[in-house]
Amino acid sequence: MANYDFEKVFSLFRRKYKLVPLEFFKKDPYKTLVSTILSSRTKDEVTLLASERLFKKATNIKKLEQLEQLEIRKAIFPVGFYKTKAAHLKKLAKMINNKYKSEIPDSLEELIKLPGVGRKTANLVLNRAFGKPAIAVDTHVHKISNLLGWVKTKMPEQTERELVKILPKKYWPEINRLFVSVGRRFTSRKKLIEFLKENNLIK
Repeated sequence: MANYDFEKVFSLFRRKYKLVPLEFFKKDPYKTLVSTILSSRTKDEVTLLASERLFKKATNIKKLEQLEQLEIRKAIFPVGFYKTKAAHLKKLAKMINNKYKSEIPDSLEELIKLPGVGRKTANLVLNRAFGKPAIAVDTHVHKISNLLGWVKTKMPEQTERELVKILPKKYWPEINRLFVSVGRRFTSRKKLIEFLKENNLIK
């Protein structure tokens, strides 16, 4: 295994960290799950406002199922693919209330059975809401891990598999929020590379 200086990267990223909006919901499995589903292809700031509007109407998973799909649509607009997400949330709420007795599942296997939930969303929920070791790979984690030379991958799913092999578990809870925070600040590939070079993380 190559000798990666993980601590150097994580120490720097911790110092540069700025709160990621959706972390407001951590420790609440329902709000974490729903807001993460809404966040796909949508800016965090837009997702946060949409989530807050929805949570005013549906404070828990039981109340979410009681909402009409059109009501969910109106609450979450203008998140990306809001019509599809509203349909997923309606089905998801019914499934959780019936199959899981209104408790959000706390395993990857059960979470990815839910409508609209992929591995990234499931891992984020496990990590943020349940404090379980999981690596949630979004575009930021995927891009930065490749730039650092930790992985050479084309897809986030491949990045997750490779990081699981090389990244010590103590860093798993932090990687998503730290890399997302840095990725949100250095939005272009060029700016990101400059930042990594300035801090001697890449040559």
